Formats: sequence, structure tokens, C-alpha cells
Amino acid sequence: MSRTRLGVVMDPIAGITPAKDSTLAMLLAAQARGWELHYFEQSNLRMSNGQAIGDSRQLVVRDHPSDWSELAAPETLPLGSLDVILMRKDPPFDMEFIYTTYILERAKEQGALVINEPAALRDINEKAFTAWFPQCCPDTLITRSISQMRSFLKDHGEMVVKPLDGMGGRSIFVVRRGDNNANVIFETLTQDGQVFAIAQRYIPEITEGDKRILLVNGEPAGVCLARIPPPDDNRGNLVMGAQPEVRPLSDRDRWICAEVGPILRERGVIFAGLDVIGDYLTEVNVTSPTGIREIARLGDEDLAAKLMDALDARMAAR
Repeated sequence: MSRTRLGVVMDPIAGITPAKDSTLAMLLAAQARGWELHYFEQSNLRMSNGQAIGDSRQLVVRDHPSDWSELAAPETLPLGSLDVILMRKDPPFDMEFIYTTYILERAKEQGALVINEPAALRDINEKAFTAWFPQCCPDTLITRSISQMRSFLKDHGEMVVKPLDGMGGRSIFVVRRGDNNANVIFETLTQDGQVFAIAQRYIPEITEGDKRILLVNGEPAGVCLARIPPPDDNRGNLVMGAQPEVRPLSDRDRWICAEVGPILRERGVIFAGLDVIGDYLTEVNVTSPTGIREIARLGDEDLAAKLMDALDARMAAR
């Protein structure tokens, strides 16, 4: 029986932080099953006369703090000849990201299982997609209008405003009624009314942590990763200094997952991360969600292995 061949599209593997990197956790889990790993960066992909092609380097990974990867010499292969491809390129979600999903769409049509589904990666903006689940969310406004931002602040007294294409806590502002910086924040984020930004009612439970709930094939992990902001910051992002803490899911968390998970599964999103503050959904992360390693370390739950189980089941059903 031939080995399963898994390709991964990611940022340069030499630059990752291995102890925290969810993609590395996935690759370690795949390698433990005897799968053959193929590594790609975006620049290694192309289409020729409609065929999706990649310059692959076979990959060996290790769970080691300073020596975590070994790459073989490049070889050119049709992407459709791979059994499964993980798209794990971090944002920014720009036109290059979209062009990459077109190549992966062709790879899917030519035989590879692509996770997450390329069309879903294009369609599911991680902040705007919350609009499909208003019953789960705080009051939310997506607009280019500075005056509408002002009205939202007047109505709610305190709000969070952020760009639609941001990640890792960048350019997130908490604005309070009477803040003399409000106008310049709205002007900056909307580029003087030329681009859309998102505003949400401020949820004071952020001080207790921004919960990351990981879903595999629409089903949540048994625990969530609460990212607790430092005292001098509002942002629950680990890269911004938040501290991780594993907690059981609340009944409300499970209800949110039941509302969102089946829709993601139907759209081919096999690995996702929901961000929940207090009782409210704030983001639906589908591009390259993280948290696997922290949950494995603090919560003793192997989500990378569960993802490989889900991929095995998907491949078997094809």
C-alpha cells in the first residue's frame, strides 16, 4: 500500500517558533503515521496550461527547539498527485493569497484533498463572517462611514474597532465615549472613509480572556485556550503578551460551536478557530488557526492527531 503524500503550503519553516507552531504539530502528527511530507512556499506554486504544479521539497520534522526541520532537494510535481494539501499560509489576506487559492482549486480538481477548502478560504473573512451568526455575536457594524462609527460609539459608549484584514492583535482599538482620539482612529482604520472596518460593542469579559475554541470537522475540542491580556493591554493575543490558560467549554461556548461548526463543515473548513469573549463570538478563523500546541501542553488534548483522523476519513470517503 502506498504512503499517504501530504503537501503543506506555509510561510518559511525556518522562521517558525516550534514550541508554539500549530502547522509543525500537524506535520509531526502526519509524519508519525508514516505519511510523506512535501513542503511548499507560495513562490513554489504555479499553473501551466491549467495544471497546478509545485516545486516540492520533501520534509522531515522533529519536535526540537532548534533543529525542527530538514528539507531535501527540490522536485517538480503535479499538485493533484498529492493525497492532501494543507493550506497554512498566514495572513495578510491579499491578492497573492487569493491567487494561491486559485492554484489550489485546480489542484483539488486534479485529485488532491485541499484543507481548508480554497473557496472557503476566499469567502470566509475571519471578521466579516461573524455576520452570518448575529445570534452569537455582540452588536457589530461593518462600514466605511466615519459618521456611522461615531453613532455606534454614541449608542454603546464603549467599542472595539479593527481592520477587516488584520491578524495577531494588530490595529485593534478600544474607544470610549468622550475619547478625543476617536475621530482619528476612525479616519485611520477606514482610510478617511475609503475602506471597510469593523466595530463591535466592547465586551468587558475580555479581562478574563479571549477564548480560542478549535474545531476539527465542525466539532469543538473539549477545552478552549483562554488568552488573558496583560494589565496594560486590551488584546487577548499570545503574540501581544497575553497569557494562555486552558479551560473547559461553557454551555454557551458549546451552543456557539453548534451554530457555527456545521456550516463550516459543509463549506469544507476542517480546521477552524472560533474566538469567543464572554458569551459572544467575535471572529471565525479559517486561514491558519493556532493553539494546537498550547492545548496539547496545558490541556492534554491532541488536536493534531484528531485532524489527521479527519483527513483519513475524508480521503477514505472519496
